[in-house]
Amino acid sequence: MYYTDRGIEELERRRGDEEVTLAWLADQLQVFTDTHPEFETAVERLATWLARLDDPED
Repeated sequence: MYYTDRGIEELERRRGDEEVTLAWLADQLQVFTDTHPEFETAVERLATWLARLDDPED
């Protein structure tokens, strides 16, 4: 198990039954990067990866 898996598992355990919009997720990612600018690159990569999941070129 990777260290990051614990956070993902906690997210699923605490909020896994909730439904959210991608707009809500985008807002939360923006708040997170505003609060923790040192993680801006990682969040940008995650957001780009999620946005392009169905893009056959990626």
